[in-house]
Amino acid sequence: MASKLDERSLALAFDGRPDLQNAIRQAAVGDNYIELFNHISLHICSLSSPSLEPASKKRRVGEGVPSRLVNSSTSGKPTPNGTSTAIEDNPILLEIKDISIVIPQRKKYTLCFTSSHIYARLGDSLEPAAGISYAWKDIEYVFCLPVPEKSQKQYNYLLFPKNSNITPSKPTPGAPQIPEPLVFTIPDSAPKPGTISGSEAARASAVSDDCKALLDWALTTRLQAAGKGSLKIMQADPKLFASEQKQPHRPGDKAVFVKAFRGSKDGYLFFLPNGILWGFKKPLLFLPHERIAAVSYTSVLQRTFNLSVEVDTSSTEGVKDIVESSEEYEFSMLDQLDFDGISEYVKRYGLADKSMAEQRKAKLHNVNTVKDEDGNIIGNAEAGELEKAAAEAEQAAMDEEDEDEEDYDPGSEGDSEGSGTSSEDESGDEDGDAQADDDEEDDEEEADQ
Repeated sequence: MASKLDERSLALAFDGRPDLQNAIRQAAVGDNYIELFNHISLHICSLSSPSLEPASKKRRVGEGVPSRLVNSSTSGKPTPNGTSTAIEDNPILLEIKDISIVIPQRKKYTLCFTSSHIYARLGDSLEPAAGISYAWKDIEYVFCLPVPEKSQKQYNYLLFPKNSNITPSKPTPGAPQIPEPLVFTIPDSAPKPGTISGSEAARASAVSDDCKALLDWALTTRLQAAGKGSLKIMQADPKLFASEQKQPHRPGDKAVFVKAFRGSKDGYLFFLPNGILWGFKKPLLFLPHERIAAVSYTSVLQRTFNLSVEVDTSSTEGVKDIVESSEEYEFSMLDQLDFDGISEYVKRYGLADKSMAEQRKAKLHNVNTVKDEDGNIIGNAEAGELEKAAAEAEQAAMDEEDEDEEDYDPGSEGDSEGSGTSSEDESGDEDGDAQADDDEEDDEEEADQ
């Protein structure tokens, strides 16, 4: 019996692409090809949905929005496949086109706002992009920060879902996958005409003087409607921290960030009212004040220093007892010009400075000592700049004294053989001898007379 093409699975697998369906029908000549195409269609259906019902029966466009975070149950625990289902009757309220997504995927998308989710989709698609869908109820932190080193001012919006702001350096085997935050960039200008649509487009146009005002309103409105009214969009405050370094691209604006490396990755540290954030490369890191156990300054050199932040990573989720743990995150190559500003920030928020803790003092003995050419200890890489400057000044004075001693010649005030007599004394003696001879001759002449 000849094989038949499974039209039902073909229509489901390539829904919305009649051109591909027709191409497969034409290419399905012979039992081997028909069987192959049937297997492909069934496999695609199994990836997209466990049900073989037509998409129009499963949900209307924008209703069942897939998400990579947590499911819609009240437990709030991640599902095994990392997806969630939005509530029914969830139309798109606002769409903003041509938004540059940075994380999870770097590409331009249309950003869609519904009552339960925010997600991105391609301009020619009606479905959310894979892995870029977030439930409002799962959002834990929201930030709006300037994009560093841009000639034209831009802003990055960062949305951290639950348990995504701190990524362990060494993931625990068997631990659930940590979701990625949503990061997208907007210009410091008004939205382009025709980029805003949706049922709330008229309300949005009233606050669309610039893209930042539009996004602030859209995010705040949806968070409040989702019961997250206490969650504010955090921004950098130059009164709390501003770098001493000038921005070459925009010298009139204060830099509210410091360039810092995390391992081999270069990025930027933001010292914010509620914590310290490092971005904008994966994995992003946000360390809330309440999770910071201590900070310390290490590898302090003449031009740079490192900042180490000890973070409490204890967790009670899914266990009866608290599992106590901590991890230290080190940021390197910070400019010395910003040392005082960072130190003031640490003191302002009462963050414990453990730069001189016992485990760090141990490094002062041998590991990080600075020695001169003769092996004498003249400073320490862990010491503060004041202590280091004092040590250098003291050593300079000692070096100058040593040079004076080396240059001192005990015969410099006498002859080269150290006789202690000078040329003036010798000439004086000769003059004295000549005068004595003259006196003797005068005495002889008087005696003859």
